[in-house]
Amino acid sequence: MFDLLRRLTQTPGGPGLEDEIRSLVRGELEAHVDEVRMDRLGNLDFIKRGSGDGPVVMIAAHMDQIGFMATHIDKNGYIRLNPTGGFDPRTMMNQRVMVYGKKPLPGVMGSKPKHILTDEELKKPLKVKDYFVDVGLPGDTVKELVQPGDRILWMGDCIEMGEMYCSRAMDDRIGVLLMIEAMKRVKNPSATIHAVATVQEEVGIRGAWASAAQIKPDIGLALDVTIANDVPGSPEHEAVTRMGDGIAVKMMDGASISSIKLVRHLEDIADANDIKHQREILPAGGTDAGAIWRVPGGAHVCTLSVPSRYVHSTVELVHKDDVDGGVKLLAAWLEVVGERDYA
Repeated sequence: MFDLLRRLTQTPGGPGLEDEIRSLVRGELEAHVDEVRMDRLGNLDFIKRGSGDGPVVMIAAHMDQIGFMATHIDKNGYIRLNPTGGFDPRTMMNQRVMVYGKKPLPGVMGSKPKHILTDEELKKPLKVKDYFVDVGLPGDTVKELVQPGDRILWMGDCIEMGEMYCSRAMDDRIGVLLMIEAMKRVKNPSATIHAVATVQEEVGIRGAWASAAQIKPDIGLALDVTIANDVPGSPEHEAVTRMGDGIAVKMMDGASISSIKLVRHLEDIADANDIKHQREILPAGGTDAGAIWRVPGGAHVCTLSVPSRYVHSTVELVHKDDVDGGVKLLAAWLEVVGERDYA
């Protein structure tokens, strides 16, 4: 499983430019389903037809990772940028990046050195607009290789670290991993399953909107990360989830409220299979479930979340046991989802 996770996290795919990661996902899963469709936006829909007259089920994990878009190249070759996804400017300091112009260019995220900041500047927190990318080349050369609109992504290895996996882009390549591994295990589902690798989630769950409108699911389950704020200095009641306490079953976030009957079904299956799990309430943010429930007539939705520390950074952590439990719970639920009435 680690080898697949490493390949998923190290394959680039910013919002709107998911070509490479889409190719990898397709190669991993298409032999295990009945049909694969791709829409005009770039969502990949892996269809496994059920044996009965069960509901239409959509599971969704987004392929895109947070990144940047080049906006301006100055005469000295410094690249200004605009975020594609949510960034905490504090995480951007001195990071290594890859600029995807006419050819990939390694670079670093730069800002004005602290040594020459005025007292007034020292009092102000850095903003995204205060950063630039330095690729170590003359301005004329950079302008030949990079133009506004080219994508810029963080670099960062995928490693095993104690009981954890650590990498950039764990959001949401770990959700994609859950989808791939679970779908490979599902043999005879009673419901028709649409496993969708979505695009452009980080800029407003756009891919899931388009895909759900076409599929019109009765039931939707997003696969994503969530906050594990179980770190020093954080009150216990603000932890949201805790690493190693199991896969999280979301109750609500800023974009959706989960169907209680779907939540309880997932919990019943987890209990029956001795899979550790915990409930999650996220005060802000959202997942692809926030798009799926909006289909005409509505849909029962929930999210299975992998707890993660340091989300939207180059060192996102997930616990190996939470990942394993998530795969087992998802596969078990997909086999029997058509047998439970959520009405």
